[in-house]
Amino acid sequence: MLTQTKDTQPALSEEELARLCASERIRYRLIGADCRYHANDNIAAFIKDGELDELKTEVEAKMQEVLRSLVIDTESDHNTLHTARRVAKMFVSEVFRGRYVPVPRVTEFPNVERLNELMIVGPITVRSACSHHLCPILGQLWIGVLPNEQSNLIGLSKYARICEWIMTRPQIQEEAVTRLANELENRVKPDGLAIVMEADHLCMQWRGVKDNDSRMMNSVMRGAFLKDPNLRREFLSLLNRAT
Repeated sequence: MLTQTKDTQPALSEEELARLCASERIRYRLIGADCRYHANDNIAAFIKDGELDELKTEVEAKMQEVLRSLVIDTESDHNTLHTARRVAKMFVSEVFRGRYVPVPRVTEFPNVERLNELMIVGPITVRSACSHHLCPILGQLWIGVLPNEQSNLIGLSKYARICEWIMTRPQIQEEAVTRLANELENRVKPDGLAIVMEADHLCMQWRGVKDNDSRMMNSVMRGAFLKDPNLRREFLSLLNRAT
């Protein structure tokens, strides 16, 4: 297994690299580029055609070993016969998809009419996962944007697509909202950006304290929303009406 840092990582030929499993080839490229690959990082740039299918096969084999270690019969139990394959597909192609695919294509339009009034998008459904226990995080978020004449306007559905791309990774809620804010701020370039997220964490409801009523709410305020209390108050009051 390749665990070396960039300075100590051995140089491999293409033939040697091809003999590695998909996860080791991807990790080799990441380490070689001195690129971080935390749970909530996107690593799509380091994955080549066909390697996601290889990765699913690899995860399936290792998940089969996890089930075996849990003393679950996957041969005669019809309910668990293909569980490892289903879990591998779920992780790579669905619930952690935001790690492995590039950001969705988003058409941007110039602000011809020089719109500069507050707009709010939401609620957008959030489906993510806690990186501590890989339990679901389920909730909603609202996005407030104060554009200026130089802002890039994007369609309403594109906010949801970018949100899904950011959220389908293992992470904590605080970091997820900040990452989404960074992505939208870089794309739209507004005078102000605000995001509020409220979610249930199954790592609290399903295990541990088993508290079914606790929800987490957090916000990120940028630009005018941070500086102008009246704008912030308007956003939050409209949010309360919407909920």
